[in-house]
Amino acid sequence: MQPESVEASSSGESRGFWATVREAVSGAEGRDFTEGPIGQALLLLSIPMVLEVALESVFALVNVFWVSRLGPEAVAVVGLTEAMMSVIYALGMGLGIGATGMIARRIGEKRPDQAARAAVQAIVVGIGVSLPISVLGGWFAPELLGLMGATPEVVADGTAFTRIMFLGNASILLLFLINAIFRGAGDAAVAMRCLWMANLANLILDPLLIFGIGPFPELGIEGAAVATTIGRGVGVLYQFHRLRGTDRRFVIEREHLRLDPALIRSLMRLSSTGIFQILITTTSWIGLVRVNAAFGAAAVAGYTVAIRVVLFGILPAWGMSNAAATLVGQSLGAKKPERAEASVWLAGRYNLYFLGALGALFVAFAPQLLAFVRDPEVTRIGVIALRVIALGFPFYAYGMVLSNAFNGAGDTWTPTVLNVVCFWLWEIPLAWVLANPVGLGPTGVFIAVAVAFSTMALLSAILFRRGRWKTKAV
Repeated sequence: MQPESVEASSSGESRGFWATVREAVSGAEGRDFTEGPIGQALLLLSIPMVLEVALESVFALVNVFWVSRLGPEAVAVVGLTEAMMSVIYALGMGLGIGATGMIARRIGEKRPDQAARAAVQAIVVGIGVSLPISVLGGWFAPELLGLMGATPEVVADGTAFTRIMFLGNASILLLFLINAIFRGAGDAAVAMRCLWMANLANLILDPLLIFGIGPFPELGIEGAAVATTIGRGVGVLYQFHRLRGTDRRFVIEREHLRLDPALIRSLMRLSSTGIFQILITTTSWIGLVRVNAAFGAAAVAGYTVAIRVVLFGILPAWGMSNAAATLVGQSLGAKKPERAEASVWLAGRYNLYFLGALGALFVAFAPQLLAFVRDPEVTRIGVIALRVIALGFPFYAYGMVLSNAFNGAGDTWTPTVLNVVCFWLWEIPLAWVLANPVGLGPTGVFIAVAVAFSTMALLSAILFRRGRWKTKAV
C-alpha cells in the first residue's frame, strides 16, 4: 500500500458529494488532477465517463426500437451489422487506449503544446484506418452479410444499411478516439456532451428518416443507418469545435497540424497492443458461446441474457477504471508515481464497494432481474449464470482498474499478455473441461468466467505491485 500521507490525502474531501457531482457533469475546467484529494478527482472523472459509456449503447437500442416496426428481417440486419461493427468499436477503443495514455502523460508534464501535437497525430491515424474500411466494407457489404449467416432475403433488404454503416465508419472511430483524447486530458465532461449531442441527433432523425415523417424521405431501414451516421457525425463536429476551444487544457493551432512520423509510430505501438487487447476479450466471449452452444438454444439464450444484465450493471465500474487510467497517466507525467499508485488502489476499493454490493444483489434477486424472460428453461440457466458470474465481482473490481491502470501508464503489453493467458489459454479450455468431461454443462462455462476474471485480478495485482509500469516511457 501507499505511504500514510498519500493515503490520507486520497480519502479527504474538500467539498460535499453532490457539489462534486454537479462539477463533474458541468465540467471540471481548470482543475489540476495531479493535485488535491484523489477521491474527489476520481469522482470528477468517473461520473461523466459512466454516462458516456452508457450513452454509447443507446445508438443500437434506438435503432432496434424503431427498426423493429419494419419486421424481423430488418432487426436481423441491424443485429448482424452491429456484430460486424464490433470490430470497428475494438479499433476505436484500442486507438483510444494509446491516445489516452499519451495525452494524459503530456498534460501531467504540463506540456499542452505536445498534447495538442499528439492529438492531431491520433486523429490522422484514425482517419487513415477508417478509409480502407469504408472502401472494402462498402464494396463487399452483401458478401459480409452472407458470411455472417444472413438469409438471401436479409442480404437483399440489408445491403444498403450495412454499406452506409461501413462508409460512415470514420464517425464511429473518431467519436471513440477523440473522446479518449478528452478523457486523457481530464475533460471527461466534454466527451460525455459529445455523445449527448450525437444521441440526440440520432434519436430525432431515426423515426423521421425511417418512416418519412413530414418533409423527410421514407428510407426504411436505410434511414436508420443514415440517422446513426449523421448523429455520430454531429458528435464528431462538436468534438472538433471543442478541440479548438480556448477553455480546453490544450488547444489545437495551425502549427500543430504537421505530420510527425515518429509520434505516429509511438502512438501506433501503444494502440496496436490496445487493439489486440480488446480483440482478445471479444473473441474469448465468442469461444464461450461456442462451448455453450453444444447444450442447446436455451443455454445460449440464458447466457446471453445474463451477460447483458452483467454488462449493463458494471457500467459505473468501467467509468471508475477509466478515471484511474487518466490519473495514472497524468500523475506519472507530473513525476508523482506514489500518487498514481494510490489512485489505483483507491479506485479499486471504490469499485469493490460498488461491485461487491451489486454482486450480492445479483445473487439474491437473480430471478426477479430476469423476470422479463418468458421461457422457463432460459430463465433457469440465466439465473445460474448471473449468480455464478456475480461471485467473481469482488475480484473483477480490482481487475478492471488494474488493467486500465497499466494502459494509462503506457504499459499496454502487460494487460495484453494477461488477457491472452487468462482468457484464451485458461478460460476457454477450463470452460470446455468443466462443461464436458466434468459434466457441469452450461454451469461449467459460467464458473470458468468467474475463475478467469479472478485469476486476471490476482495476476494483475502481483505485476502492478512490482512497479515496472512506473518507468514506462510514453
